[in-house]
Amino acid sequence: MNRRMIWLGVAAIIATLGIGLAFMIEKVAVNAPSIVMNDSEMRVTFSSPLDESGLSGEEVYVTDESGEKVDAAIQVAGNGQALEIDPLPKGDYTLHISDEVLGGGLFKTLTANRVPFSIMDSLEPLTKKQLTDYFERLAKRMKEQQEGFGIFAEGEEAVEESASADSAGASEHSATNVQEAGVDEADSVKTDGSYIYSAMEGEVVITDIRNPANLSTASEITFWEHVWPDRLFLQDDLLIVLGQRYGAADIQSSSEKSPPVEMMPHIEMTAIYFYDISDPANPELVREISTEGHLNSARIANGVLYFVTNVYKMAYWNGGSLEEDNLRPFLYDSKNDSGLQPIPYEQLTILPGTLEGAYSITSAVDLDDSAQNELMTKGFLGSSEQLYMTEETLYLTATNYVPAESEAEDAPEMGFWGPQDANTGIFKFLLDGTAVAFDASAEVTGTLLNQFSMDEHEGNLRVATTEHNWGFPEEQLSENQLFILDKDLNVTGSVEGLARGERIYSVRFMGDKAYVVTFRETDPLFVIDVSDPAAPEVLGELKIPGFSNYLHPLDDQHLIGFGMETELEPVKGAPPMVVTKGMKISLFDVTDPLNPIEEDVELIGDAGTYSPIMHDHKALLAIPDRNLYGFPVAISREDREMGMELESQGAFLLEITADGIEREADLTVSDENDYFNSFEMVERIVYSGDSLYTVAPGKIASYDMDSYEQTDVLEYTIQ
Repeated sequence: MNRRMIWLGVAAIIATLGIGLAFMIEKVAVNAPSIVMNDSEMRVTFSSPLDESGLSGEEVYVTDESGEKVDAAIQVAGNGQALEIDPLPKGDYTLHISDEVLGGGLFKTLTANRVPFSIMDSLEPLTKKQLTDYFERLAKRMKEQQEGFGIFAEGEEAVEESASADSAGASEHSATNVQEAGVDEADSVKTDGSYIYSAMEGEVVITDIRNPANLSTASEITFWEHVWPDRLFLQDDLLIVLGQRYGAADIQSSSEKSPPVEMMPHIEMTAIYFYDISDPANPELVREISTEGHLNSARIANGVLYFVTNVYKMAYWNGGSLEEDNLRPFLYDSKNDSGLQPIPYEQLTILPGTLEGAYSITSAVDLDDSAQNELMTKGFLGSSEQLYMTEETLYLTATNYVPAESEAEDAPEMGFWGPQDANTGIFKFLLDGTAVAFDASAEVTGTLLNQFSMDEHEGNLRVATTEHNWGFPEEQLSENQLFILDKDLNVTGSVEGLARGERIYSVRFMGDKAYVVTFRETDPLFVIDVSDPAAPEVLGELKIPGFSNYLHPLDDQHLIGFGMETELEPVKGAPPMVVTKGMKISLFDVTDPLNPIEEDVELIGDAGTYSPIMHDHKALLAIPDRNLYGFPVAISREDREMGMELESQGAFLLEITADGIEREADLTVSDENDYFNSFEMVERIVYSGDSLYTVAPGKIASYDMDSYEQTDVLEYTIQ
């Protein structure tokens, strides 16, 4: 009995030591892509720094598909938490990494000692086995990271659609304010001059504005309760409605209020409906197409509709099924009358430099015969966030998280996951009709603000980013940079270390100049010469209070900034605090790029004043031939006793010329309630002929553009 008790005690001690040792061992996560192009470096990141003394040919090496070692140049990169392998020939390889590279003895171990990867000269379609292998590898990596508290997979950020083309020239009616001339962008409100089409509060309303003094509802398009339309395109007699469908299905009558018959739970689709509006009073649904995922963005160029959706296939989480139908995104096309169908394998591939369970799905359809032309769809494994498009090229970006700088040994340990540094992956696609072909990829330091952070000019892509854009640790100051990349996305020149301690608030590229607004306590406007792709340089800088969220070109020597005024308020025993005040519209004169000046300023309201133009350029009405610029606004006033109070909401119209800014019309209406009424909040302003129209979810109002007197108002009944 005593001997048995002794052995039990020894076993308990050994078990306790084993458990304790297991907790003492740090598992270092390994993050690597599965596909790399043959002109790019292979980059592998780690959640802990490497010991360079352990990097020998025996500890780190590469083998080919036959298991033979290959001559590969491998070096430590960045902050010591990455390995880079110089470009290799096309083929399948495995990177072998010993735990010795960590220099931690028995107390550090890698979650993976072998990393398979492929070098390609072009993207190739996936087979069923390749797709399953990809997700199995991804599932394994996710499990390892959860166990080892390693770095997290690439994430997705909210996408903001953001605009060098004017919304209207000498046209008789307004058009959407877009970024690129010839490339239309989806918006919640469109007009053809005779009717206003609006997608708000889950339905589409067509309003007859042919008689501004007698507005009337021509028709309403209602949808099934789980369909939420929010964006529109207008092409001659074709109305295109874009929205999200939740809880998706066999979709055959989803534009009506009756639910589809064949339900498929836990799936989100981007649904697009094509209506013949030759008779706006009786819109006729001629086709419906849907792709799985959330709508990233959509464009129309050269008569072709392009749209990109993002879907995260969660099947590999928590022991989910890796059956093929769980791994491929779904499509629906009413023209084929075949219900939901997975994207064929030959239309699936992997974006280089990625390993994640998200797809970016590109779709295109020729609008010449929208009811019958083929829907061309491709699924690219790899997430995307910002979208920028010209008539010939499409660019998608994705955030690539990288290990943050190691903390000091005596730094306190944080009990939560903090954000890491991040770079931006850029993917370029060539457009030829409905063909969307991958062309090149690159990675630049830092992250983008929005689509305005990109611009293509004479075949070169210009990109502005912010590095260390997290706010902590305080000693790791943010900084900004501008990169110029050639047609193959090789960096040809850059400006780096711009405005340390600040981040980018707005960017505008105008020909051979770039204008960048950063902010922390003041608003520096930088003028950057980008005429030489190999040597961009800062020419001038203007520091003023406040900041601009959106920059709009007035002419070649002037631009308009829409943003907020700020003040520095003293704080006892601490640095001054930046306080946001009212809305600020600035006119910048950049005639002398070495000495930009703020020529004029218009201030509206106090703290709490809001306009959607702060985050959505399409909220701007620009009528350049009349020098008029309008935007929705809700004006707040500061009251010593009551604090901030809503004073009025509606729209503002300014006359802006090179000589200055003048108030043209205040179309706001006083509100007895001390809160924002979303149904009354104007979201868009359009014009047709000599009338101006403000569009809110609950009503449309018309105004005479000579007197700005209201001529009529039409209220809606929200279903």
